[in-house]
Amino acid sequence: MTVISTDEGVDVADFEALAGSVLAPRQQILGAQVLDQLRTLIITGKLPTETHLVEAQLSNTFGVSRGPIRDALTQLEAEGLVESRKRGVFVRGLTTKDIDELYSVREAIEVMALRIASTAAPEAWERALTPLADMERAAHAGDHLAFAHADMAFHASFYAIADHRRLQKIWAQYEPTFAVLLELTTAEDVDLGPSYESHVEIYQQMISGEIETAATSLQEHLLGSRSRLVSAYARMTLGDDIEGAQK
Repeated sequence: MTVISTDEGVDVADFEALAGSVLAPRQQILGAQVLDQLRTLIITGKLPTETHLVEAQLSNTFGVSRGPIRDALTQLEAEGLVESRKRGVFVRGLTTKDIDELYSVREAIEVMALRIASTAAPEAWERALTPLADMERAAHAGDHLAFAHADMAFHASFYAIADHRRLQKIWAQYEPTFAVLLELTTAEDVDLGPSYESHVEIYQQMISGEIETAATSLQEHLLGSRSRLVSAYARMTLGDDIEGAQK
């Protein structure tokens, strides 16, 4: 289903058909869910760049008042996924440059969080054990979605252990975007075992006091994630182009 973007906004019938694939029943939709669904549609390219997002149409589609829609669009603009113009709010989407910027920011703050966390009491690192255990179970079960969620929780533990409020605030701004991106790349992994082992390696290096080694491992891990994501995004975009050409 192609989303039609006009000066008046997204074609309502087309948008509702598209959104229906990811939306819960309307009466169950809450403000946070509206935000999550719009973010996913934008990052996966189902809402293409330059799509005009009109509050009234989105309110009707999601079955909520304009307040949650307005809040969602404000947050998406803060995340760099949409932008406000004189004629309204339009989808920016993600480009390879955006992905590079996101990962450069993440590397800077996450390595810093890791180094700060190294000064925490050893028992503080027990916080990372639960997501590691969840990752192991998900890897054995081949549950890609559960693995992605546990993966994000493991990395989020660095910020919590560091107990650095401003780093946590920066991470909170971009964590939802990374969560969707991670789901895209994790879904392509045939074997989740190697990814799980790389996280265990970082954890073991940290609790052994090998801080710089752990920082290097984390940087290599993020670089690999970035490369896989760019490849996955390219395949997804190419697939859309081929599908469009065949119609």
